[in-house]
Amino acid sequence: MTVGASGSAAARSALLRGPEDGGPGAAPCGIDPDDLPDGLIIADETGRVVCFNTAAARITAIPPSDALGHPLEHALPLEDLKGRRWWTLTDPYGGLATRVGQPERNLLLPGGREVLVSARYVRERPTGPVRRLVICVRGTEARRRTELSHAELIATVAHELRSPLTSVKGFTATLLAKWERFTDDQKRLMLETVDADANRVTRLITELLDISRIDSGRLELRRQPVDIGQAVARHVQSHTASGQSPDRFLVRIQQPLPDLWADPDKIDQVLGNLLENAVRHGEGTVTIDVAAAEVQHAAGTEKGTAVTVCDEGPGIPEESMNRVFTRFWRGSKRGGTGLGLYIVKGIVEAHNGTITVGRAPGGGAEFRFVLPVGTPAHLI
Repeated sequence: MTVGASGSAAARSALLRGPEDGGPGAAPCGIDPDDLPDGLIIADETGRVVCFNTAAARITAIPPSDALGHPLEHALPLEDLKGRRWWTLTDPYGGLATRVGQPERNLLLPGGREVLVSARYVRERPTGPVRRLVICVRGTEARRRTELSHAELIATVAHELRSPLTSVKGFTATLLAKWERFTDDQKRLMLETVDADANRVTRLITELLDISRIDSGRLELRRQPVDIGQAVARHVQSHTASGQSPDRFLVRIQQPLPDLWADPDKIDQVLGNLLENAVRHGEGTVTIDVAAAEVQHAAGTEKGTAVTVCDEGPGIPEESMNRVFTRFWRGSKRGGTGLGLYIVKGIVEAHNGTITVGRAPGGGAEFRFVLPVGTPAHLI
């Protein structure tokens, strides 16, 4: 029986049904192989291909007619990265009877096409002969995107670290070599620059640790009662102390606000990032609105707090709205790592909240995040 794009649906689905359903599989499912997102290739006990689904043809660029009914080593001529013929090397039919399959690995097809291949050896008894060889084939695009993202992260980190560390090294070496030649004011200026660059490195390392925890789902929250109004006031005061005009900020807090249980340090990080973006990349008045809101969950509606930060600058282009919270997004003005908003989204979602971006009434960017009250279970 040869099964693939040219086989009947009944014959194809029989390969994936269990014995109790009349098929040779180990469990009932009744799925047509062409419905699977990954490439599925099945060889019988003689090593001839009996199933070659649509995804396998797409991923390998091998027509089903060139595979079905042909010996596996000819239908799917795989080689490892050292140029060794894969089926000869692994010998699924004549190898150790205790083997159950092959883990996923990168292999090459003729012409250099790279695919991810895993295999399962199906036996009627634990050490019996192989009755069926089930092979899964996937493309490498997703893995390449992940590798590219990691490479970009490394390049970004290296670039961001080089500048402040060069400054720190230069100033400290100069001070050590020529300490007596500088006035106290010159020494203070150099040390202040070193301190600022050291803080920049510390922030970058903190961002990297946050990304690692967000990606692995290990971002820990230490929930405490948080006065969001006071937190906003602290950040505004910090900006005015560093030289921004108090008139540039408009804070509107609609009372009463529900009690908010959140991680105060993480909320400070979110507010600090959003306000920094509005001040650095926006123009005109930066408006911060804090109000009660409702958070929609699958289980129902929960009370929460909404914070909106908007400016009067050029805003974010419509075509970029869906990329704002991705890694390395920097908008039209370069600068920074492009990781801040990615971390903001991760922190908000770790609190079971939501964050959105849109166009502000004044034409600038508008960021709005909503946090549920988050009351600990023992206090409910």
